[in-house]
Amino acid sequence: MIFLELVLQNFGPYSGKQVINLNPKIDEGNSHPIILLGGMNGGGKTTLMDAIRLALYGARAQCSTRGNLSYSDFLNQCVNNKIDPVADTRIELLFEHIENDKPIKYRVVRKWRKNPKDGKDTLGILGDSDTWPDALVNIWDEYIENILPLGISNLFLFDGEQVKELAEQETPPPVVVDAIRGLLGLELADRLAVDLDILVNRKLKEVGNSKDLANLEEIETRLTQQQEDYQTTEEKVEILKNQVEELEQKQQEAFDKFISEGGKIAAERNQLELQQHTKTAEIEQVRQSMCELAADVLPLALIPNLLNQAQAQGEKEFRHQQIQISKDLLIERDQRLLTWLNQVEISSIEVEKIQSFLIQDVDSLYAKTIQTEARWLLADDETLSQLDNLIYHLQNSKLSAKEKLAILKNKEEEIHTLERQVQTAAAPEDYTKLRQALESAQNQVVEAKANYETIRRRLAELETIIAKSKRELSDYTVENIKHKNSEHIITYAAKVQNTLKIFREKLTLRKLNKLEEEVKNCFLYLLHKSDLVHRITIDTKTFSLLLYDLNGKPVPKHRLSAGEKQLLAIAFLWGLAKVSGHRLPVAIDTPLGRLDSSHRSNLVERYFPSASHQVILLSTDTEIGKKEVETLRENEAIAREYLLKYDSSTRQTTIQPGYFW
Repeated sequence: MIFLELVLQNFGPYSGKQVINLNPKIDEGNSHPIILLGGMNGGGKTTLMDAIRLALYGARAQCSTRGNLSYSDFLNQCVNNKIDPVADTRIELLFEHIENDKPIKYRVVRKWRKNPKDGKDTLGILGDSDTWPDALVNIWDEYIENILPLGISNLFLFDGEQVKELAEQETPPPVVVDAIRGLLGLELADRLAVDLDILVNRKLKEVGNSKDLANLEEIETRLTQQQEDYQTTEEKVEILKNQVEELEQKQQEAFDKFISEGGKIAAERNQLELQQHTKTAEIEQVRQSMCELAADVLPLALIPNLLNQAQAQGEKEFRHQQIQISKDLLIERDQRLLTWLNQVEISSIEVEKIQSFLIQDVDSLYAKTIQTEARWLLADDETLSQLDNLIYHLQNSKLSAKEKLAILKNKEEEIHTLERQVQTAAAPEDYTKLRQALESAQNQVVEAKANYETIRRRLAELETIIAKSKRELSDYTVENIKHKNSEHIITYAAKVQNTLKIFREKLTLRKLNKLEEEVKNCFLYLLHKSDLVHRITIDTKTFSLLLYDLNGKPVPKHRLSAGEKQLLAIAFLWGLAKVSGHRLPVAIDTPLGRLDSSHRSNLVERYFPSASHQVILLSTDTEIGKKEVETLRENEAIAREYLLKYDSSTRQTTIQPGYFW
């Protein structure tokens, strides 16, 4: 099956007649699988998916915006709000499929006006010869079931929310379970089992005597009443469940209001005030330690220049004092030398020359070190050492004072924060109202949950009672009426039921084994990480997936990342589509969801080009972005591209060729 063309006329945000060519064939010799339609959220992507479903299934279509609306109200909702009330709203879907080894085209046309007559649309089927075969119109629901059964349509026409729901839940949602049952053929076996029960009950009524018939009818009446009670109770359970959810929402709103309006702070006022007193005491300790610093050498930090000048002057005077001592010593030595020279046999002229040389030598040595100014500090060694120690101690005191000032600033900011929190606390009377509102919401939730649990237990009791009545009906009929003329019908029906049960189990195992292998292969192909999962099994009752590693140990689903769960859900749907044996188009709305870049790349490169012979993608610019669309173009996977241009001023959408880039 291939979708060739979709025509929308005054449908949803699509005003006038707009045509989308969905044919994946580029020309006679080339075909690319992907039809890419881009649009922003609210621009009409989901409406296109609804149009395909509506064209194929009419009143049975599982459209996204229908909800609990009647078909008539839903058709009214789909009419473009800008058109004349008497103008037609129309959907046309042209598709091709194989019949008797020959390709045949059908154009499904549905049209209606505002407030349609009898609450229905007008269905027409246009064949290859542009005729409207009335016979096919009358049996269209049965005909389309043979091509694309409604039960498995969600495996081929699905959206990102469906994938998200399937990824997050441990057990597949009902729509997927129904598709699996339809795929495995289980609903046929169940229907046959029900039909056999009906046949047996009819035969029992025909052959039973008056007493037997009366007893049988009494059991059947009781069973019917129990089933009606069950249905009513089931509806009550659903209503109470919704009520619990609404009350929990109100409770959360009351709690948020309690927090935002200072209720929580008011409840914690004493603790905040105690913290405030503690911080105040800590500040007082810091200030006391700063006073101690001020009582020591810290005030000298006000005259750093005088201290440095005194230290430099002391060092200078000490240095000149040392130089003078060395000069005096040198002069004494020279004097001793001259005395000795006068005693030896050296002429006085030579002695005078030596004396002159020594005097000039001393003068030249100390010429640069002669003190030009008078000494005024007159400090000794011990005093200079004390001055150095004082300056060193002063530096440490300055650092300590700086640290304590920073601590003091932080403590004061903390106190200001606590004061603001205390000021935002609700007044006592307001706090009482907030607390009472919160407690009331909490009590309502508790009461609603108790009612819900009571009705739920009643539902379980009714289920047990119904099962007991069915067993009683079965025992009664088998034990009391099997001697009648239709005994062989009852006997063989029971055998057929047993055989049918065995057949159903074997059919389930056979199909599920094939499905398990297909889902595993699809998952590993998409994941591109072969060491995560070695085997996948599917529960025969709930159809939930169980994963195992190379050592045969279970891999809990919560260990998978959000992206890996998404890929597992897509692999599940892909595997189901493959096992179905139907060669059908795949349409995906919001295909990439919350996937990260690596998983997104795997889907773009591995899944979209291989999902089917025709893949219709409805995407925003953030899902299939510029990088992804360029990859698909380079791989020659895209046949056609369209952009859904939404005008927010007119709230209308037009379809234009091309994508965002």
